Amino acid sequence: MELGETDPRVAALLPRPDRSVVAVEPPGDGDGYWAGAPSAVESEGWIYLAYRLRRPIGKGRGYAVVVARSADGERFEPLVTIGKDAMEAESLERPALVRTAEGTWRLYLSCATPGTKHWRVEVLQAAAPDRFSARDRRVVLPGDEKTGVKDPVIVRHGGRWHLWASCHPLADAAEADQMTTEYATSADGLEWIWHGTALSPRPGEWDARGVRVSAVRFAPDGIVAAYDGRASAAENFEERTGFALGDDPAALSAVGSAPWASSSHHGGGFRYLDALTTQDGRLRLFYEVTRADGAHELRTELR
Repeated sequence: MELGETDPRVAALLPRPDRSVVAVEPPGDGDGYWAGAPSAVESEGWIYLAYRLRRPIGKGRGYAVVVARSADGERFEPLVTIGKDAMEAESLERPALVRTAEGTWRLYLSCATPGTKHWRVEVLQAAAPDRFSARDRRVVLPGDEKTGVKDPVIVRHGGRWHLWASCHPLADAAEADQMTTEYATSADGLEWIWHGTALSPRPGEWDARGVRVSAVRFAPDGIVAAYDGRASAAENFEERTGFALGDDPAALSAVGSAPWASSSHHGGGFRYLDALTTQDGRLRLFYEVTRADGAHELRTELR
């Protein structure tokens, strides 16, 4: 499938950066300064957004996750910041923000284990999105000595919780940038059962080195997922966006022979696309884009 024959499910998620605005500026200018990895929820007239802030390696790396809110989806007011030290992490990566059916808020955090290539996912729970505290934390995806787990995408659908996470091999530190997307389910969003690989890299293609699902939408005619891909270790941090389709959340197939979205600047990075269906039935996209100076900014657009 190419751009000229776009599946309607893919077309709904295709970003149009020329119609977007900057929602969060990076914390500095130039390589290594990022704002991005978004996760959005709408509740009671507000759009809540969790995102990661990063400085270059040696200057803090992924030093904080912020939860913010907005009345219009474009201008965000920070509510709470969780720092990496509070999570005993060397770096923080993409969060997942969720509100349960009972009204409890959860913030799933990707945490780098200091001195290793290992990643784990912990969850904070709170009565409101401005009350998250690292004092109340629980490991939900520990990984193990062979695998690091991070960047969860969490969707409640059909009476159960679904999760897609980026998994990295740890046997060889030089190869730990490789990634697949693994699928799991849960009755409560805390205890997870793994079901295997949902999306794999494609040898010889633009996503041969790794694939990381960033958003999933269930539709009557099947599932569509956005994902980040890279061809080589050199493209780490500058992944581009692709799409995958499937009838089973545990088995997604990438479509297209080239990225569907990439930046025209620097390394071409266009990552972590998240899609929020607003209460008025429209679609708001959030994504991380590389600027001309190498910094990453968080942008949004409304369909």
